[in-house]
Amino acid sequence: MKIAKFLIVLILLTSCSKKTEHPYTFYYWKTKLSLELEEKKALNEVTTPYLYTRFFDIDKVNGRFEPVAVITKDPSFQTDKQIVPTVFITNPTFLNISMDEIQFLAKHVNDLIQKKITQYHLKVNQEIQIDCDWTAGTRDDYFNFLKELKKISGKEINCTLRLHQVKDKMQMGIPPVTKVYLMCYSTSSPLETSDKNSILDVNILKSYLSKLENYPIKKIDVALPIYSWGIVTNHLGKHKLINALSDKDLKNPNFKKISDHESEILKDGFYFGSYLNKGFKIKVEQVTSEQRNDVISFLDKKISQFNIIYYQLDSKFVSNQNFNLTSQFQGDF
Repeated sequence: MKIAKFLIVLILLTSCSKKTEHPYTFYYWKTKLSLELEEKKALNEVTTPYLYTRFFDIDKVNGRFEPVAVITKDPSFQTDKQIVPTVFITNPTFLNISMDEIQFLAKHVNDLIQKKITQYHLKVNQEIQIDCDWTAGTRDDYFNFLKELKKISGKEINCTLRLHQVKDKMQMGIPPVTKVYLMCYSTSSPLETSDKNSILDVNILKSYLSKLENYPIKKIDVALPIYSWGIVTNHLGKHKLINALSDKDLKNPNFKKISDHESEILKDGFYFGSYLNKGFKIKVEQVTSEQRNDVISFLDKKISQFNIIYYQLDSKFVSNQNFNLTSQFQGDF
């Protein structure tokens, strides 16, 4: 009898356990389109047909809209993936902007995207993604820009969504798009003194997204971090970022380990392309597969099926990574 009861409980637990697999791809965020061997290998293994590729940034310089760091292309950039043109626009671009300027900006953004597609013979899909950390003060003008870009381009216009824009959705507004890309990183500033991981603190993320299931836009894909960096702190407490550092980079006889992810420099010299003085401290921030899995399991309880876009496709970050992450959690009886 006891064995029978045990088997019934085991069957119930197994049947209520939900395992979810998430198709994935990458963001490509380099100014020069090129693919190294490790990057080609990682891209060939993705499970969606898309590559989200940054084309250029837009900023306002001396009152004028300026494209910044427009892409160029190397012959090594060959892929059968469909390119999703992605444009980053600074929030100040939308400060004190008129409707005429919004229409002007939308036209020129679309024109430059189309120029690069034609120039480099890129195979694209019918979507443009806009990345902007809009605020309550710029939301209306930014949303008007998204509408104008859709009208001018004839494409599906979607946008990124940051954590604070979910938490404070009443103040931040809901963008006029059918799909958003939830950026599950940059949970705090790396240039502030803190013991938290500024790339991804899972507890902070969960607090910001505690009501995500109530967000009005239901088509949500998820951007997860695979990048890392080092935060250098000088004698005055000023901080500087060095890209792509990991814990193994701190294994140096001129460094003294002072915590699991932090070392102090013992000798002046050039390190990682910068001249650093004795007494400076370097803290490495990176994200583990376990942390990403924790985020995925949390999101599976909040939103329906979603794809993952890892930031970013770079040989420094794609080696020895597990991208086919799944979540498994117990459902309610």
